[in-house]
Formats: sequence, C-alpha cells, structure tokens
Amino acid sequence: MPRLTINGGEVEVPPGTNLIEAARKVGVEIPHYCYHPGLSVAGQCRLCMVDIEKTPRPTIACNTQAAEGMVVWTETDRVKETRRSVMEFHLINHPLDCPVCDQAGECWLQIYYMKHGLYEPRMMDEKVHKPKAVPLGPHVILDAERCILCSRCVRFCDEITGTGELGIFHRGDHSEIGLFPGRELANKYSGNVVDICPVGALTDRDFRFQVRVWYLDATKSVCPGCARGCNIDVHVNRRRPHHAEGRRVARLKPRVNADVNTWWICDAGRYGFTFVDDKTRLVTPSRRDGEAVTDVAWDQAVSAVAAALERAAPGEVAVVASAKMANEDLWALRRLLVHRGIRRVGFRIPPRVPGDEDAFLIKADKNPNSLGAELIGLEGNVRDLLAAARARQVKVLWIFGHDLFESALPEADVAAALRGAETVIFTGTSANATSERARWVLPAAAWVEREGTYTNFQGRVQRFRRAVEPLGQALAEWDILGRVLQALGAEATPPRAERWFRELAAAVPAFAGLTYQAIGDAGVMVTR
Repeated sequence: MPRLTINGGEVEVPPGTNLIEAARKVGVEIPHYCYHPGLSVAGQCRLCMVDIEKTPRPTIACNTQAAEGMVVWTETDRVKETRRSVMEFHLINHPLDCPVCDQAGECWLQIYYMKHGLYEPRMMDEKVHKPKAVPLGPHVILDAERCILCSRCVRFCDEITGTGELGIFHRGDHSEIGLFPGRELANKYSGNVVDICPVGALTDRDFRFQVRVWYLDATKSVCPGCARGCNIDVHVNRRRPHHAEGRRVARLKPRVNADVNTWWICDAGRYGFTFVDDKTRLVTPSRRDGEAVTDVAWDQAVSAVAAALERAAPGEVAVVASAKMANEDLWALRRLLVHRGIRRVGFRIPPRVPGDEDAFLIKADKNPNSLGAELIGLEGNVRDLLAAARARQVKVLWIFGHDLFESALPEADVAAALRGAETVIFTGTSANATSERARWVLPAAAWVEREGTYTNFQGRVQRFRRAVEPLGQALAEWDILGRVLQALGAEATPPRAERWFRELAAAVPAFAGLTYQAIGDAGVMVTR
C-alpha cells in the first residue's frame, strides 16, 4: 500500500485512494463540492486544490491518487489563494438568498466561505438570473440561481438510479441543471439529490420552509420501512414546536453504513414517518362496550387483559404478532407465550398489494424485523389462527399492529374471526379498522419514541434510539407485555429495553454475546 506524507503526517492508504480520502485519515479536511465518495469523479468545482512537491502548479485532490513517497501540502499560501479565487468564482452570480434558503445552516457555500473565502467582493455587474422554485418532481424543487453546477445530482441519476432525468443545459454562465424534455424527477430515490446537493439549489418540498436546521436535533436510528433496515438520522423539532405545523419529526436523513445502505435511502422510507404525529395515533388505553368507547388507566387495562388470559385455556388464546415489533418486544411476547403455554401464534400476513423490490435497497418485505421474529421462534400460520377464531375455538385474540382488513385476507373472514373471539385486544400505534373492533386497545409507542433493535434480512442487528417522547400514554410493546406478565404472576420483568435484550441474548443462540455496546452504530451480524 502506498505511504505518503500530508501536512507533515505520514499515512498508508489502499491503492487507488484519492488525496481527499487519504487526507481524512490524518484528520485533514480538503474542501470540495463536486466530489462525493459514492459517485464518479467529475473534477468540476476545482476547490480541492493541493500542492504536491515537485509539481509545478496546484493539483485537484479528488482526481489524484495517492502514490508512494508523495508529499502533499493543503494549507500553503498558494493553495489558500487558489481557494479564495475559486470561491469567488462560485459565488459571483449566487443570489443573496441565505435568509430565506432552507440550506442555511448546513450550506457548504457558507461554511467554506467562512473557512477559505473571506475575500472582498468585486462583482459590480448585474448577476445572471435563472429560474427559481421550479418543481422537478413530487419531492424536489430547483432554484437554478443557487446551483454551482457540481453535477452531483446528474451523476446520481445516471450512476445510482440509472434513470437519467437530469442534465446540464446551455453554456457558460447561463448553464443550468434541468430535466430532459418530457421527464420528471420521480424515481424511487429522488430525495437523495437534496442530501448530496452542497448548496441550496435542490430542496425538499416536504421540509421546505418548515423549520430552520439549527433548531433540529438528530438521533441515530433505523428505517422501519422494509427488511433492509437503512441507517438514518431522525431530525426532530423540539426547540420550535410551533414551527413545522406542530410536527415533532421534521425529516429523516440517510446515515452512512457501508454494509447496509451506503449513503442512500429510498423515498418510501424517507417520507414514511408521517404516522408518528398523525391524528390517528392511539394515545390512551381504552375499552369498547358496543358502540361506547371509554378511556381507562393502564392498571385497569393491564388487569383486564391479564384476567382474560387467565380465564382462557392456553389453546383458547391466539396471538397475531408483528414483524414491525422490535427484538425486545418479540422476546417479551415469547416470555408471555411460554408463561401461559400459548401455542397459537403467528406474524406473517399476506399484504393486499405485493411489496415492490429492486436490486439496490428496496425489499419486498415491508417489515423491519421478520428475521428477528423467526430467530426468536414466533413462526406460525395466521390464517389458521383466524380460522380457529371463526370456529369459536379462540376466546382471546390479541393483535399487534396489524390492520387485518388491509391484508390480502378476505374481509368477511377477518370480520367473522373478530366476532368469533370473546375478547379482542389490539396493541399498536395508530387506530384502524381492526382496533375499532377490539374490546381493549393498548397504545404502543412509535419507533422514534423508544429504544430497541431490529434484525434485518441480512441478519444484522441494529439499534434505534428514542428521538422524541411518546405521545400521550403510549408505551413500548415490551413494557406493555412486561406489565401483563407481572399481573399474571411472572417474575419481575426488566425495566429497560437494554435489559430485555440481555435476556434475549442469553436465551437465543443466534443473539449470543450481543450487547447494545457491541451493536454500536453500525450493527452486528447474528450467528446463524
């Protein structure tokens, strides 16, 4: 491997590593716009100039590979002057939009100007004007005046999605990003062009003008939209709750994990968080008597559920679990099943519309934890459970999360099963047609309101963390199940998600040796 010196520090890097990545290994950040590690090298912005010994002029770092014995300097007077000149060129026609630009606060024009610019403006002529606030598709808006033509978005659509909607049109200072005729930026990953745009040229229509980025707090999490389990940051709006129309979760952003999703996330996952603050959220335990619905305290609801389970024989209880539940929840459920000797359990329900899938990130299984449920031992046939309920062989039917009426199961069969059970219990985040037919409704916290782990289709266990407080009285499923277990006379249950995971790791061989600390931010593979 080539060994080189950068600003006096020696570093050894793999063959083919460019100078931007080599410098990062010694803690040196070389400014750049057009370079992105997930895209081809364009060498357009010219901001990443460095001095290399025995080279007569500054050289771009993005397209220069590290070589044995190379000596690189990133902060010489010549390099600094070159950067100032390049910054002046990029900003010469840039509009003074910072006060109204969504990118303010995370704009690399602002950041690099303060670090490497600070020149005296010399532009006295009228700036070139270009189209503003142009919708490119359902999620992205273009402000061509702000664009510095780094071509990241063009390369993304050409190289990552292969859809090729975007191009650079016209010439000189009239060049601008735009759509090819008859096209729309509507591919399944279109939101990523907003993430990789280093300036405010491409902004998110959902997030636009909602809240300033410096009011947001970020929490590391995992997307629950499919079995891939893309790593994300949840940006929440705690400091200005009156902004963003009262939404606590302002946006989701992809978090880099080379083994799962690299730098990207699909649009379905990116915009799939709206249920968290939706009006359909369940916030209080309730009891239904005919058409009357009454809010109750948790103690009363837990006691009633435990009493119903005690009255029924083990064979008269059926549980429809969900692969959207975390590993900790599923382990708590398994403890309950074992404690009561319940064997009628399942979690796989055929969707009404088959899930879409591609060869990149999107998986057909729209549950984040199907493999986790299998490894914990909750496999079973939901059709058989519902058939038993229709035949009035089930006295207690406990449903987690699912709206059975939205599945591929015949609605008449689902309705008959719900009528056939003496007591129907629903636990989930949001009200639906199934919860409206349940005698007891127990509100569950959304994934951003709690801690836990999912096991993705690869067998990688990944942590998600609490970003906001639960709405109302909602609780994590492991907490609800733990309370029911204690009401049934079981031994004390863990008070935290991490301790439930310790129990799981001690009991299930696939998770042996795993801890929250070992899982970290990138996840750990199970033993299979």
